[in-house]
Amino acid sequence: MNAEESRLLTKVMTMGSGTSLPVVMTPSELVKLIGVIYHDTGTGHLLEDSGLWEKIAPPSDYYEIPESWFTAPIELNPGQHVAIFKAAETHIDDFTTYLRCLSELHKRRRKYSMILSAQPMPTMVQISPRSLVEYGQTQPEALASWLTWRKFFYDLDNRSAQETGYLFEPILAAAIGGEQKSAKSKVVTRTGDKNKGRQVDCWKVLPTGENLAYEFKLRVTIAASGQGRFGEEIQFAEDAYNSEAIPVLVVLDPTMNPRLDDLQRAYEAQGGRAYLGEEAWQHLEDEAGEVMSRFIENYVRRPIEDISRFETQCELGEPKAQFELLDFSAQHRGDRIIFQLGSHVRDIRRSVDISLAETDDEDASPNE
Repeated sequence: MNAEESRLLTKVMTMGSGTSLPVVMTPSELVKLIGVIYHDTGTGHLLEDSGLWEKIAPPSDYYEIPESWFTAPIELNPGQHVAIFKAAETHIDDFTTYLRCLSELHKRRRKYSMILSAQPMPTMVQISPRSLVEYGQTQPEALASWLTWRKFFYDLDNRSAQETGYLFEPILAAAIGGEQKSAKSKVVTRTGDKNKGRQVDCWKVLPTGENLAYEFKLRVTIAASGQGRFGEEIQFAEDAYNSEAIPVLVVLDPTMNPRLDDLQRAYEAQGGRAYLGEEAWQHLEDEAGEVMSRFIENYVRRPIEDISRFETQCELGEPKAQFELLDFSAQHRGDRIIFQLGSHVRDIRRSVDISLAETDDEDASPNE
C-alpha cells in the first residue's frame, strides 16, 4: 500500500483511539463492511472466484444485520483485508468515498452500542437538588427513582445527539464531493477580520472554479439555542460571500417558521442558495452522483423518513400530530437494563465506565 492508502485504511478502521471508548475494527470486520458495499452495488459476483465472497456476503441489508455478525472473526490470510480493499477500488465506482461514509456510520453505531452498556447511572449528588420542584408530590423513594431514570435517559439522548452530529456532516460532505473545513483553515473568514476563520460543514470547489460553502441542518426551530447563536448562523452567509464563496443552506426538515424564513432570506441576499425538505434531499443526491446518491438514500434518508412517518401520518393540509406512544417500562437488574416498548424488548448487558459520568448537560449536537 502507498502512504495515502495506508492513512485511509487507518482512518477507516479506527475512531477515538485516545478516548475512553475507542472503536477499532479488526481485519475481519473491515472485509465484512467491504462485503456490504459489494452487496449494495450488486457487484458481489466479482469476488466469487476468490472464495471470499461466501465469508463476507452480508445476510441482509446493513441495518438488519446484528452487530455480532460484524464482530465474529473469519479466517483471513495475512494482508488479505488489504488485498480486498485494493480490489474493491477497481471493482466499484466511488468505492473509497462509500467506504469512508459507511465506516463512519458503522463506527458511530458501534460506539453508541458501547455507550448504552457503559453509561453510568447518575448519582444522588447530581440529581437530588432537582427534587425541590417535585418533592412532596410522591414518596421520596419513588421520586429518587424518577429523577435517576430521567437523568439517565437524558444522558443517553445527549450522547446520541452528539454522535449523530459528529456523523451527519462528514457523511454528507464526503458524499457530495466536498470536505469539512475547520476554522483554522480560514477558507471562510469573519467579515472585518481575516485572521478569524469559520468552521464550514462542507467546502466544495466546482469545475468552474466557484467555491461553495455549505451549512447542513437537520432542522431549524424557533427556539433553537439563543439569539447569539442564531445571529452567528445569519452572519455565516455574509462571511462566506465576503470570502468569495457561495453560501448554500441545506435543511432536511422543511417545517417553516420565522427563523428558518430569516435564514433562507439571509443566504439568498448574499447570492446564495437554500434547499429545504424535498429540494434538499434532491440537491444532495444530484451532487452525489449515482453510487453515492444510493448511499444517501439507503443510509440517511430512508431511516429518517421511516421514523418520521409516525408523526406525519395525517390528512393532507392538517398539522403534524403526535402519534400514539407505545407503553414503556424499564428495569435495572444488576448488570442488565431491560427496556420494553409495547411488545418490543431490549436487554442491554452493562459494564459501566465511570469516566462517562462527566457529561455536559447541554445538548452538543452541532447541527440542530
